[in-house]
Amino acid sequence: MTQALARILAETIREQGPISVADYMAAALGHPEHGYYTGHDPFGLGGDFTTAPEISQMFGELIGLWCLLAWQAMGSPERLVLAEIGPGRGTLMADLLRAAQIRPPFAAALTVVLVETSPALRNRQAQTLAEHKIAWVERVEDLPPGPLLVVANELFDALPIRQFERRGGLWHERRIGLDPDGGFVFVAGPQTDRTDLPAEADDGAIVEIGEAGLALAGWLGQRVADTSGAALIVDYGHQSGGIGDTFQAVRRHRYHPVLRDPGHVDLTAHVDFARLAAAARRAGARVDGPVSQGLFLSRMGLEERARMLMQMATPEQAAALAAGARRLIDPGEMGTLFRVLALASPSLPMLSALDVPQGSSPP
Repeated sequence: MTQALARILAETIREQGPISVADYMAAALGHPEHGYYTGHDPFGLGGDFTTAPEISQMFGELIGLWCLLAWQAMGSPERLVLAEIGPGRGTLMADLLRAAQIRPPFAAALTVVLVETSPALRNRQAQTLAEHKIAWVERVEDLPPGPLLVVANELFDALPIRQFERRGGLWHERRIGLDPDGGFVFVAGPQTDRTDLPAEADDGAIVEIGEAGLALAGWLGQRVADTSGAALIVDYGHQSGGIGDTFQAVRRHRYHPVLRDPGHVDLTAHVDFARLAAAARRAGARVDGPVSQGLFLSRMGLEERARMLMQMATPEQAAALAAGARRLIDPGEMGTLFRVLALASPSLPMLSALDVPQGSSPP
């Protein structure tokens, strides 16, 4: 192991024993000096992965339309905090704010705040959003008071998870230690007496719990319950909790060994929407959805927006617009893997495009 962060983690394991998957993931992604997101921009074709805002401007525009409708449902307050957590390059927010201009009083009401810890990404966001007045904070707790709308696209999948493995009929926390050659390896940790794990499961079964994500969902749920507002969460994962190992790494748009090159690869795990919804409800919020991303975007008018843009486009641009729309909503692409969930003040009406189809049930 030649990388600095790998050496730091290995030394921690030698001194303190195996570490949790959550600790490994938190360091690999967020170490203040060597973390994956700390010093570089991983987005787009030249990076490691591509998110929906980078695929098509229509994604951010329709999120902007949803925010406009939510603002109207809130009674069109004259002042509103619009926050994005984990805003990437700022592409989604730029498209959102352009769409906001269709209703000038809405655009004028906005105080835009980005929740970002990475200096490199803050610089990129400042360039993308140079025409707008933007503020930055490092924690959601530092968001200004008052009515609030929050957008979080592909955020929760990158928050640390803990893993638990069934061994001998008992649950043990899965940890990361060192093999005889000094490489990282999964090892069995201590038995756990958690009551939120399945009572019955086969040996070898793995359950993932994203405590950081649940804490954030609870905070957001309480904030929108206490003051008028809503949060829109878009991510990939399970409709309801299940058993399985979804911890994965990506580098240059390809899967990568999950315990190799910490700090140089993206680490994610599927989001458990049932647990997120439950955490927000316990905090007092109403939960709308989840629905598939394809259904949400179609209900918000993706096809109509695509046709409108294509009328003014060159043939090459029209083909790119059609390809982008297809990738966002097609069941074989992002349409069903990604889901959309809203947390809202109980006093607000059902928010647009998030009623669960008949025959389905929310978590």
